[in-house]
Amino acid sequence: MCNDEQHGDQHGDQRGEHSISRRGLFVTGAVTALTLSSVSFAEAAAEKSDTKVVRGTLPPGSPDFVHLPVEIPRGVSEIRVSYAYEKPPVPAGTQGNALDIGIFDERGTELGGEGFRGWSGGARSEFFIRGDEATPGYIPGPIRAGTWYVVLGPYTVAPQGLPYTVTVTLTYGTPARTPAPVYPPERARGRGRAWYRGDCHLHSWYSDGRRTPAEIAALARAAGLDFINSSEHNTHAAHAHWAQAAGDDLLVLLGEEVTTRNGHVVALGTDPGTFIDWRYRARDNRFGHYAREIRRAGGLVVPAHPHATCIGCNWKFGFGEADAVEVWNGPYTPDDEVSLASWDNTLVASARSGGGGGRGGRWTPAMGNSDAHRDPDAVGTPQTVVLADDLTREAILDGIRAGRSYVAESSAVSLSFGATGGRGRHAGIGERLRVDADDPVTVRLEVTGAPGRTARFVTDQGVLHTATLPESGPGTVEWRTTAAYAAYVRAEVRHAPVVPIPGFPGPLAAFTNPVFLGHPA
Repeated sequence: MCNDEQHGDQHGDQRGEHSISRRGLFVTGAVTALTLSSVSFAEAAAEKSDTKVVRGTLPPGSPDFVHLPVEIPRGVSEIRVSYAYEKPPVPAGTQGNALDIGIFDERGTELGGEGFRGWSGGARSEFFIRGDEATPGYIPGPIRAGTWYVVLGPYTVAPQGLPYTVTVTLTYGTPARTPAPVYPPERARGRGRAWYRGDCHLHSWYSDGRRTPAEIAALARAAGLDFINSSEHNTHAAHAHWAQAAGDDLLVLLGEEVTTRNGHVVALGTDPGTFIDWRYRARDNRFGHYAREIRRAGGLVVPAHPHATCIGCNWKFGFGEADAVEVWNGPYTPDDEVSLASWDNTLVASARSGGGGGRGGRWTPAMGNSDAHRDPDAVGTPQTVVLADDLTREAILDGIRAGRSYVAESSAVSLSFGATGGRGRHAGIGERLRVDADDPVTVRLEVTGAPGRTARFVTDQGVLHTATLPESGPGTVEWRTTAAYAAYVRAEVRHAPVVPIPGFPGPLAAFTNPVFLGHPA
């Protein structure tokens, strides 16, 4: 650290410059953080507002979080924070400066505690909180007296260090009343047991997206979706702003994208107002606890884009706690192909150990979502199509958890996939066809909306059957096998390769979760 300055902008007669009062590195749960010296404000007086400025420099190797305590007196109606930092040029291949920001109130910064009041990452340079309103990403409510904490997150630090400036302004006065939150309903008008289309990874302006909930809902309806999930980075602030966007024709689930330094996980369909902490790494051995927190809140644990190449995106926590995994994220790219192959490898192990028929079989279903942030990101590309008993939160989550789903690039593509054996036995996507090892099995795929594409049947031995779909109209592909030859079968529909390379397939148009064959070992 260099030094820490704070002075009153509006009260220029008070200036101070001193070295950082380092309370030291401390651990709260798994959070390693550095706490700076406190910023203090006078009690409310004749002035309507007061401003303090803090400057410092974070060196390379800084902890993940730096806490700036702010002593809030009584009588404050609004807190406003802005920040800036330098971005010096760095050599090619060297990371430059990136600094996130958020705030915790007087209840403290304890991991998993109640003090969280908002996070905008690097998406905003300023925010405010007052009783009746807050900047998107932040939680409105009373500004109670006590020690608040502006939290800085040095995501990457240049070799020269990260010089920063934080400006805190308090406004005094009568606090505004906090309205009771209104959440979207957990049921929409469904079609009974049917296939429902959804996109469960979306960002609005409540984190780093650029669209409003109303705009996202309009795009979801245009994309033919039946349900969506709110998944802002490290905040639940959007939950109370989706009610008007929902409707009888669109179910809105609530969640969060928990964005840790070792990978991202979508908390899908949690109870309204649920916040899941993200301030830990894989080495802290805390993910299991927060995965259980997601499930206790009624949601699903879905690792997102596990092989993405962005900093901090690569999934390091393992998949033992996952309810599903997002293997297709946005427009199909090579990292999605790696995610698909990695997921398929897990099916080999689970196929012989009871896979199929629910979480007890210990296999992890796959899903796909758009991760749309702004134009031209397409909502519903791709989308997960779920067989559910109705269009309700409970039924949709049950279908995803059970793997009764497939993924398609758009609502134009529809699949029907299953396997039949002797005595009229039949199993659909995510189920097990219980037949003896040598009993004949017929696998059947019906495809609409993908003319001229290539259909592939993938098993524990790899791709065992391919066929070209008709250039017009729907197409049907059948293949005969046995449980001894294929422990599971799943279907893919592929475009032609963008760059023809022998043995390499083209991008996905759709794929299914598996049908398991035979009796579990």
